[in-house]
Amino acid sequence: MLPTLRWIILILATGPIVYGLMSLYAVVSYFRKLRKMPPRRDVFSPPVSVLKPVRGADNGVYENFASYCQLDYPEYELVFAVADAEDPAVPVIEKLQIDFPDCSIRLLKGVERLGANNKVNNLARLVREAKYDLLVMTDSDVRVDSDYLREVVAPFANAEVGGVTTFYRCLGGGTIASSLNQLGMCMDSAPSALVARMLEGKMQFAYGWTMATTKKNLEEIGGWEAMANHHSDDFELGNRIAGRGYRVELMRKPVWMVFARESMAQYLRHELRWSIGLRNVRPLAYVGMIFTHGLPWAVAAAIVAFGAGWSIVAVAYLAAYLLLRVAGAWATGLWGLRDSRIARKLWLVPVRDAVSFCVWVMGFFSDKIEWRGLVYRVKRRLLIPVPADKQQH
Repeated sequence: MLPTLRWIILILATGPIVYGLMSLYAVVSYFRKLRKMPPRRDVFSPPVSVLKPVRGADNGVYENFASYCQLDYPEYELVFAVADAEDPAVPVIEKLQIDFPDCSIRLLKGVERLGANNKVNNLARLVREAKYDLLVMTDSDVRVDSDYLREVVAPFANAEVGGVTTFYRCLGGGTIASSLNQLGMCMDSAPSALVARMLEGKMQFAYGWTMATTKKNLEEIGGWEAMANHHSDDFELGNRIAGRGYRVELMRKPVWMVFARESMAQYLRHELRWSIGLRNVRPLAYVGMIFTHGLPWAVAAAIVAFGAGWSIVAVAYLAAYLLLRVAGAWATGLWGLRDSRIARKLWLVPVRDAVSFCVWVMGFFSDKIEWRGLVYRVKRRLLIPVPADKQQH
């Protein structure tokens, strides 16, 4: 039995190596193709409503919001929505209206409650109030360059495109926890998205840091109102648009994500929320992630190989894991997204993998999340608010 078990572990441990090679290929292929594309033409420039659902004041909130007031684009409006008129972001938005009088900035207060997802409640109101058909929705911790709208609008020149999303580069942070969080894009989010895109032949989801579509496309999937109780609103939007036969495209250029100085506890809560959400929207893919977690498999294979006296095999598994993970993070972050800040964080790759594996395991045994100070349970993709008197149980 022992030799059989040894070979089973060694064979299964090649799974993450295969995935690592596949993701590296997907990343290099995508960004190489991107480099060869002709310069973008700015002929297509319909008016745009930029919609910002807001709850609280994130790190660098004024600079984040101000970046949308200085866009190089002929006609657009910037519309904010808050559920609470006393939200700390309200004075920041009012200051923007004073500082940028030439920019069309509106603030909607007192958003009605349609479902458990407060962000979606805001988005539903924003869409109803939006002046233009083309909608660009972004999170409040996102900062953009002046050509942002030209980049996000360009794919819509093709009538087959129903949604646009993007990757991000990192700003802010400053703690070990926030550095681990920042590594998520180049180690997990972008590579896994590009592998899924390669295997499935298309993108079937979007990311909250940029979700662009039209009112017409939203109406076809029931509007945000149909997603008011869903946890992963960005996934739902992209998945439903793709399900209608439209293409979901990636912008050529990433946005900037501004990270807070997170504590390790905050980072773990964030990662667990993401894991529980993913388990709910793509349960089979979540189970299959066992073969994307290379560190535990490499360690298990090394222990088995050392026990059999195969030192070279043991070293080979560990070296293959580390080389592929660091190379993948470098190719995605530095070469692909051109995020120079990632270089100083590559030494944390094994730490991120160790934490991610533990969180992935925890995701099977919990359905409770904390999101913007509120506590929910996630069941069958839906958010269920947890009353204050039951949050400790």
